Amino acid sequence: MPAYALFDLLLLIFVTAAAVSDLIRRKIPNALVLSGILAALALHCWLWPQRVAPLWLGGMAMGFFLFLPLYVLRGMAAGDVKLIAMVGAFAGPWPVVQICLATFALGGLMAVLMVTYQGKWHACLRNVRQLLWPLTARTAPAALGSQASVGNMPYGLAIALACLVMQGRDYF
Repeated sequence: MPAYALFDLLLLIFVTAAAVSDLIRRKIPNALVLSGILAALALHCWLWPQRVAPLWLGGMAMGFFLFLPLYVLRGMAAGDVKLIAMVGAFAGPWPVVQICLATFALGGLMAVLMVTYQGKWHACLRNVRQLLWPLTARTAPAALGSQASVGNMPYGLAIALACLVMQGRDYF
């Protein structure tokens, strides 16, 4: 088995486990993420020891900092940010950017489907208007109320699907 196929297989195993956990318990275990990060480090050290910093550390940092603003804005949970950092540890900096973009697209599609299924379009549009109003009126942003959310989404599933699509395209 080629080295990149081993990376992709292990990555898919870890993100699938995270997606299942996120769907069932709405939580991504820290032990799973840490195990994935350490497995990626071990593989990088074994196969390309001279490129550990740019591939493993660079990918992990890239994924973390791409999702961190969404966590700060309360649009995503901390487990999702840690999971995409683990994805970056496996994939490297440029592939994790592509996986993040695919995750945003798939997550947006999932959100539209969930809001449609739950029939919460009115509340969703009200929240969007409240969030965007300060940009147009040039006023200080107002916080959404604690009951303002129209639902939470298992972003671990979107991350797993994005990994499958982006890493799987090399095999099909």
